[in-house]
Amino acid sequence: MMFLIMALSIFAIMETTRTMSDKGPSLLIHLRDMMALPFVVTVVIPYLLYSAGIPLFKEQPMAAKIAGALLFSFGLPLQLYTTYLFKVFGKGTLAPWQPTQKLVIRGPYRYCRNPMITGVVAILLGEALFLNARGIFIWGIMFSLVNTAFFIFKEEPDMLARFGEPYAAYKKKVPRWIPNLKPYKEA
Repeated sequence: MMFLIMALSIFAIMETTRTMSDKGPSLLIHLRDMMALPFVVTVVIPYLLYSAGIPLFKEQPMAAKIAGALLFSFGLPLQLYTTYLFKVFGKGTLAPWQPTQKLVIRGPYRYCRNPMITGVVAILLGEALFLNARGIFIWGIMFSLVNTAFFIFKEEPDMLARFGEPYAAYKKKVPRWIPNLKPYKEA
């Protein structure tokens, strides 16, 4: 696993000169960033936590398994779709070290500002419920809290500096986590 991430990183670094083109980062850079972030967060860390074997419920109800499967089934396509939007329309990746060059206000971004992380949290909570794993549940909560702090203190000020008034107007109308029922319409 580490070898794969290192190999992708080396190739991605070699491709960096292409990253500022109109096409945005190469597919290789996207793969590297997906392996470094959502794959580690939703697969590697949960696998290690699941191995600890501490159950979330003493006797897991079938409703928890069903809820877990539904959350996972909601979260995975949401995370993949928002990553696609970053590549195609934002001309960047999901990684903070390769941010989008354009403000993405399409699809689920019209309803909440962080649907990608919402997808990842849904995956984690889905895994926790489906696998009956307390460690993954706690990891999902910690991941949410850390990302909330990151967005408030780092990402939102950076986006305001990069995108100016269009982002300020968007931020004022679109909530961070809980989606609006009506989509945001740019003025």
